[in-house]
Amino acid sequence: MTGTGAPSRVGLVGYGLAGSVFHAPLIAATEGLTLDTVVTSNPERQAQARAEHGDDLRFVASPDELWQHADELDLIVIASPNKTHVPLAKAAIAAGLPVVVDKPVAGTAAEARELAELADKQGVLLSVFQNRRWDNDFLTLQKLLADGELGDVWRFESRFERWRPQPKGGWRESGNPEEIGGLLYDLGSHVVDQALVLFGPAVSVYAESDVRRPGAEADDDTFIAITHANGVRSHLYASATTAQLGPRFRVLGSQAGYVKYGLDPQEAALRDGKRPTAGQPWGVEDESLWGRVGSGESPLTGGGRPLATVDGDYPAYYAAIAAALRDGTPNPVPATQAADALDVLEAARVSARDAVTVKL
Repeated sequence: MTGTGAPSRVGLVGYGLAGSVFHAPLIAATEGLTLDTVVTSNPERQAQARAEHGDDLRFVASPDELWQHADELDLIVIASPNKTHVPLAKAAIAAGLPVVVDKPVAGTAAEARELAELADKQGVLLSVFQNRRWDNDFLTLQKLLADGELGDVWRFESRFERWRPQPKGGWRESGNPEEIGGLLYDLGSHVVDQALVLFGPAVSVYAESDVRRPGAEADDDTFIAITHANGVRSHLYASATTAQLGPRFRVLGSQAGYVKYGLDPQEAALRDGKRPTAGQPWGVEDESLWGRVGSGESPLTGGGRPLATVDGDYPAYYAAIAAALRDGTPNPVPATQAADALDVLEAARVSARDAVTVKL
């Protein structure tokens, strides 16, 4: 383990989309963390990682090799395919290492809770990378709710929609249940997590889940309706088959509504090679994409006034992880919260299969 004041050394398992676009850049940008070792046997990915993060970066070909050097690391980040999340997290915990797992942390809520119990027994941090809690629109909506501008919220609509008429293939679109593929567990993990954070526990779930595209194996068009314990109803959409995109958020309350189009800009920026830098603007959205808050019936503007979008802040997640390791501050996303979201996703899968509403 590192000495007092030294940055925590991070071992990153996987350098595909999640590892290279999200985790590695955010780790590298976080004071108190240093990217030390990457697990990948792919020479091209090794070259990419070295070019992006320096010649001092170490590589191992397998997680088994990583555990052999557990005493040289302070945090493991698991950004490998979904089916590997549980066994790799268990191995990291058994090695006495704090661990961050990309979403979904597991295929079932029971597995997520088992991981949480194991981590508690070992006295190590277990956190889930639910980065879209730091999306610009989500942060803006949290502020609106805290300020009471919408009154009592009656309905929350959230859409994570794309137009991808041709399947890309790969494990994310595999129909093999072992892969935990499909949009229900991919984009669904985000929209359900956001709904639960905003409006609290679910008491019932109804869902529709379809395989629309020719050649597709896993669900690519999914709808989830949640009734929350406080009476709010969430309507959540995750789709790769949307030729005309709806609003990212539409939130309707007793005093006003909030409508916001467009995705948070951080993922696109990271994909383009841009990196967050201390003291520099990050996650800033163009004014043309600001949402509107208020009331009205205009078919052109929707009524209300433009509302400046709060800057997105993915770096805040790893800053919180660094603080938790250094100072013992709260885990930004405990695995128990991810388990609550998995309860909803499992209920949605049953609902869609059996055409029933599932009580929780």
